[in-house]
Amino acid sequence: MNQEIKTLKQEAIQLLKELIATPSLSGEEDKTALLIGQYIKKRGIPYKQKHNNIWAKNLHFDPDKLTLLFNSHHDTVPANSGWKKDPWTPVTEDGKLFGLGSNDAGASLVSLLACFIHFYDQRDLAYNLIFSGTAEEETTGDKSIVSILNDIGKIDLAIVGEPTGMQMAVAEKGLMVLHCRAKGVAGHAARDIGENAILKAMGDIEWFSRYKFPKISETLGPVKMTVSKINGGVRHNIIPDTCEYLVDVRTTDVYTHEEILDIINANISSEIYKLSNRLNPSSIPMDHPLVKAAEMLNIKTFGSPTLSDQAQIPAPSVKMGPGLSERSHTADEFVYLSEIEAGIDGYIALLSKLLVS
Repeated sequence: MNQEIKTLKQEAIQLLKELIATPSLSGEEDKTALLIGQYIKKRGIPYKQKHNNIWAKNLHFDPDKLTLLFNSHHDTVPANSGWKKDPWTPVTEDGKLFGLGSNDAGASLVSLLACFIHFYDQRDLAYNLIFSGTAEEETTGDKSIVSILNDIGKIDLAIVGEPTGMQMAVAEKGLMVLHCRAKGVAGHAARDIGENAILKAMGDIEWFSRYKFPKISETLGPVKMTVSKINGGVRHNIIPDTCEYLVDVRTTDVYTHEEILDIINANISSEIYKLSNRLNPSSIPMDHPLVKAAEMLNIKTFGSPTLSDQAQIPAPSVKMGPGLSERSHTADEFVYLSEIEAGIDGYIALLSKLLVS
């Protein structure tokens, strides 16, 4: 291992420890943004900031070249009640670094940043490089990566750092959230007068639970619909005239959101009174040079059921990073130090095949 990469690894781990020790719930990432900015500045690299998003471009940025974005997030979810360790005290035990955000997505962020620094001042790269450490990923907030896309300019390709065991997610499911309302007619529960909105909702919920969309994505599998919340009725002796429920719809690349909505509306009697549908599925062509580079390195590719900032990036993208997705949002979250080191090596090896002729 050359000294430069050894130093990058040591500094990445130290930066991650500092990020863990600095609470950064979504919307409250100002202090971690400051840490990331200070680290980049210490390296002599100019950067820009908007809200709690930080980004920097490589030294020899050429407007005539295609641009590759390295992106990961520095916000976290709240610590759940199962934590036995202090979520904001970085502790290393048996090669594991414990702390909130260590796995999701601190390890990816510091590893991508190390990779960016490695290539920062190299000439004649095949792509321009932009690194962004972004906010509000966990809540898909208005001050997340979407708020800086116009500022950073055209993106032609993106690598989103999330814990995938350094496997490459070449596609990611999108998300629609449906707020549905079944309407009935109120009446006295002791009489045969009225129309029970809960029963009408139950019929629709049954349809959501059993319907199978005919087309199945090769990389992402089937569209998945889950009723995740229900609320109806006010008293035991009143036939309810409304019943509201929430549906989580994980979408794929073989249907547009509009097509899925048309199918749903044709099969339920409830109204969809509120809709969130801006998080589209994302993917990259399997013959893209980045995917081919991964194949050359025997990096496994897969389709991911979980969301990330990929959903908001208007360019072909992959999701890839150290750590494991199943550790995310768990009590006593951790990442292996060896995973961070291997992540830096893996990113540099992958990008060397894409960037360096």
